Amino acid sequence: MSRYRGPRFKKICRLGSLPGLTSKKPIVGSDLRNQSHFVKTLQYRIRLEEKQKLRFHYGLTERQLLKYVRIAAKAKGQTGQVLLQLLEMRLDNILFRLGMASTIPQARQLVNHRHILVNGHIVNIPSYRCKPEDIIMPRDEQKSRTMIQNSFNSSSRKQLPKHLTLQQFEYRGLVNQIIDTKWVGLKINELLVVEYYSRQT
Repeated sequence: MSRYRGPRFKKICRLGSLPGLTSKKPIVGSDLRNQSHFVKTLQYRIRLEEKQKLRFHYGLTERQLLKYVRIAAKAKGQTGQVLLQLLEMRLDNILFRLGMASTIPQARQLVNHRHILVNGHIVNIPSYRCKPEDIIMPRDEQKSRTMIQNSFNSSSRKQLPKHLTLQQFEYRGLVNQIIDTKWVGLKINELLVVEYYSRQT
Protein backbone atom coordinates (compact mmCIF):
# COMPACT_ATOMS: atom_id res chain seq x y z
CA MET A 1 0.00 0.00 0.00
CA SER A 2 1.46 3.36 -1.00
CA ARG A 3 1.86 6.46 1.14
CA TYR A 4 -1.45 8.27 1.73
CA ARG A 5 -1.86 11.35 -0.48
CA GLY A 6 -5.60 11.95 -0.15
CA PRO A 7 -7.56 14.54 1.86
CA ARG A 8 -5.84 14.98 5.22
CA PHE A 9 -8.72 16.65 7.03
CA LYS A 10 -10.88 13.60 6.39
CA LYS A 11 -8.36 11.44 8.24
CA ILE A 12 -8.12 13.65 11.34
CA CYS A 13 -11.93 13.79 11.56
CA ARG A 14 -11.98 9.99 11.70
CA LEU A 15 -8.83 9.24 13.71
CA GLY A 16 -8.39 12.38 15.83
CA SER A 17 -5.53 14.89 15.96
CA LEU A 18 -2.50 13.98 13.80
CA PRO A 19 -0.13 16.96 14.08
CA GLY A 20 2.49 15.36 11.86
CA LEU A 21 0.05 14.93 8.98
CA THR A 22 -1.48 18.42 8.93
CA SER A 23 -1.49 21.59 10.99
CA LYS A 24 -5.30 21.81 10.68
CA LYS A 25 -7.46 21.00 13.68
CA PRO A 26 -10.62 18.87 13.60
CA ILE A 27 -13.87 20.74 14.23
CA VAL A 28 -15.17 20.12 17.75
CA GLY A 29 -17.95 17.58 17.50
CA SER A 30 -16.88 16.37 14.05
CA ASP A 31 -15.77 13.03 15.51
CA LEU A 32 -19.07 11.12 15.73
CA ARG A 33 -17.69 8.23 17.75
CA ASN A 34 -19.29 7.86 21.18
CA GLN A 35 -19.15 5.48 24.07
CA SER A 36 -21.89 3.15 22.81
CA HIS A 37 -20.13 2.98 19.45
CA PHE A 38 -16.90 1.88 21.15
CA VAL A 39 -18.75 -0.89 23.02
CA LYS A 40 -19.91 -2.34 19.71
CA THR A 41 -16.57 -1.89 17.95
CA LEU A 42 -14.58 -5.04 17.35
CA GLN A 43 -11.10 -5.38 18.83
CA TYR A 44 -9.67 -5.66 15.34
CA ARG A 45 -11.06 -2.27 14.38
CA ILE A 46 -9.61 -0.60 17.48
CA ARG A 47 -6.16 -2.01 16.69
CA LEU A 48 -6.52 -1.03 13.04
CA GLU A 49 -7.38 2.58 13.97
CA GLU A 50 -4.34 2.85 16.25
CA LYS A 51 -2.14 1.47 13.49
CA GLN A 52 -3.62 3.94 10.98
CA LYS A 53 -3.00 6.84 13.37
CA LEU A 54 0.66 5.90 13.57
CA ARG A 55 0.97 5.38 9.84
CA PHE A 56 -0.69 8.62 8.74
CA HIS A 57 0.98 10.76 11.42
CA TYR A 58 4.49 9.72 10.39
CA GLY A 59 3.61 9.45 6.68
CA LEU A 60 4.66 5.83 6.26
CA THR A 61 3.66 3.15 3.79
CA GLU A 62 2.30 -0.12 5.14
CA ARG A 63 5.56 -1.87 4.22
CA GLN A 64 7.68 0.74 5.99
CA LEU A 65 5.66 0.50 9.21
CA LEU A 66 5.82 -3.30 9.18
CA LYS A 67 9.60 -3.08 8.74
CA TYR A 68 9.87 -0.77 11.79
CA VAL A 69 7.73 -3.16 13.86
CA ARG A 70 10.02 -6.06 12.94
CA ILE A 71 13.14 -4.06 13.89
CA ALA A 72 11.53 -3.05 17.20
CA ALA A 73 10.57 -6.65 17.97
CA LYS A 74 14.23 -7.75 17.69
CA ALA A 75 15.57 -4.88 19.80
CA LYS A 76 15.98 -4.85 23.58
CA GLY A 77 13.15 -3.29 25.55
CA GLN A 78 9.39 -3.11 25.08
CA THR A 79 8.50 -3.42 21.40
CA GLY A 80 5.94 -0.60 21.46
CA GLN A 81 8.29 1.90 23.08
CA VAL A 82 11.18 0.97 20.78
CA LEU A 83 8.86 1.38 17.78
CA LEU A 84 7.91 4.91 18.83
CA GLN A 85 11.57 5.78 19.44
CA LEU A 86 12.53 4.55 15.96
CA LEU A 87 9.80 6.66 14.34
CA GLU A 88 10.51 9.76 16.43
CA MET A 89 14.23 9.66 15.58
CA ARG A 90 13.59 9.80 11.81
CA LEU A 91 15.09 12.92 10.24
CA ASP A 92 11.78 14.16 8.81
CA ASN A 93 10.14 13.92 12.24
CA ILE A 94 13.07 15.63 13.97
CA LEU A 95 12.75 18.59 11.55
CA PHE A 96 9.02 18.77 12.33
CA ARG A 97 9.60 18.65 16.09
CA LEU A 98 12.26 21.38 15.84
CA GLY A 99 9.76 23.62 14.01
CA MET A 100 11.84 23.70 10.82
CA ALA A 101 8.79 22.36 8.97
CA SER A 102 5.11 22.79 9.83
CA THR A 103 4.22 19.16 8.96
CA ILE A 104 6.11 15.92 8.43
CA PRO A 105 5.28 15.86 4.66
CA GLN A 106 6.83 19.34 4.37
CA ALA A 107 9.91 18.12 6.29
CA ARG A 108 10.16 15.14 3.95
CA GLN A 109 10.12 17.48 0.98
CA LEU A 110 12.92 19.60 2.47
CA VAL A 111 15.06 16.50 2.88
CA ASN A 112 14.25 15.07 -0.56
CA HIS A 113 15.20 18.38 -2.21
CA ARG A 114 18.60 18.33 -0.47
CA HIS A 115 18.08 21.40 1.74
CA ILE A 116 19.19 19.70 4.98
CA LEU A 117 22.63 18.97 6.40
CA VAL A 118 23.33 16.45 9.16
CA ASN A 119 26.77 16.93 10.72
CA GLY A 120 27.77 19.05 7.73
CA HIS A 121 26.75 16.52 5.07
CA ILE A 122 23.71 16.63 2.79
CA VAL A 123 21.18 13.94 3.69
CA ASN A 124 18.31 13.35 1.24
CA ILE A 125 16.76 10.33 2.94
CA PRO A 126 13.77 11.30 5.16
CA SER A 127 13.97 8.00 7.07
CA TYR A 128 17.58 8.67 8.11
CA ARG A 129 17.82 7.67 11.78
CA CYS A 130 19.24 10.53 13.83
CA LYS A 131 21.58 9.78 16.72
CA PRO A 132 22.62 11.67 19.85
CA GLU A 133 24.99 14.59 19.09
CA ASP A 134 23.75 14.91 15.49
CA ILE A 135 23.65 18.56 14.34
CA ILE A 136 20.87 19.38 11.90
CA MET A 137 20.79 22.58 9.88
CA PRO A 138 19.84 23.90 6.41
CA ARG A 139 22.33 24.22 3.60
CA ASP A 140 24.18 27.52 3.58
CA GLU A 141 21.93 28.92 0.84
CA GLN A 142 19.39 31.72 1.10
CA LYS A 143 16.57 29.59 -0.33
CA SER A 144 17.03 26.82 2.26
CA ARG A 145 17.20 29.26 5.18
CA THR A 146 14.20 31.23 3.91
CA MET A 147 11.99 28.13 3.79
CA ILE A 148 12.94 27.19 7.34
CA GLN A 149 12.47 30.76 8.58
CA ASN A 150 8.97 30.72 7.03
CA SER A 151 8.21 27.57 9.03
CA PHE A 152 9.48 29.21 12.24
CA ASN A 153 7.24 32.22 11.55
CA SER A 154 4.11 30.23 10.70
CA SER A 155 4.27 27.47 13.31
CA SER A 156 2.94 28.07 16.80
CA ARG A 157 5.59 27.83 19.51
CA LYS A 158 5.38 24.39 21.11
CA GLN A 159 7.39 23.07 23.99
CA LEU A 160 10.47 21.42 22.55
CA PRO A 161 11.02 17.79 23.61
CA LYS A 162 13.93 17.34 25.99
CA HIS A 163 15.90 15.25 23.52
CA LEU A 164 16.22 18.23 21.15
CA THR A 165 17.85 21.67 21.38
CA LEU A 166 17.10 24.47 18.91
CA GLN A 167 19.32 27.46 18.20
CA GLN A 168 16.76 29.31 16.11
CA PHE A 169 18.85 32.32 15.10
CA GLU A 170 21.62 30.00 13.89
CA TYR A 171 19.10 27.71 12.14
CA ARG A 172 20.59 24.76 13.99
CA GLY A 173 19.10 21.85 15.89
CA LEU A 174 20.91 19.37 18.11
CA VAL A 175 19.85 15.85 19.07
CA ASN A 176 20.75 15.45 22.74
CA GLN A 177 19.63 11.87 23.35
CA ILE A 178 17.19 9.15 22.29
CA ILE A 179 13.66 10.38 22.94
CA ASP A 180 11.80 9.36 26.07
CA THR A 181 8.45 7.97 24.91
CA LYS A 182 6.52 10.32 27.22
CA TRP A 183 7.60 13.15 24.87
CA VAL A 184 6.10 11.49 21.78
CA GLY A 185 3.85 14.04 20.07
CA LEU A 186 0.99 11.63 19.36
CA LYS A 187 -1.56 10.17 21.77
CA ILE A 188 -1.54 6.50 20.87
CA ASN A 189 -1.64 3.06 22.43
CA GLU A 190 1.42 1.54 20.81
CA LEU A 191 0.69 -1.90 22.31
CA LEU A 192 -2.40 -2.19 20.11
CA VAL A 193 -0.23 -1.51 17.06
CA VAL A 194 2.18 -4.27 18.10
CA GLU A 195 -0.80 -6.61 18.64
CA TYR A 196 -2.14 -5.74 15.18
CA TYR A 197 1.15 -6.83 13.58
CA SER A 198 1.82 -9.75 15.93
CA ARG A 199 0.88 -12.36 13.32
CA GLN A 200 3.09 -10.75 10.67
CA THR A 201 6.32 -10.41 12.68
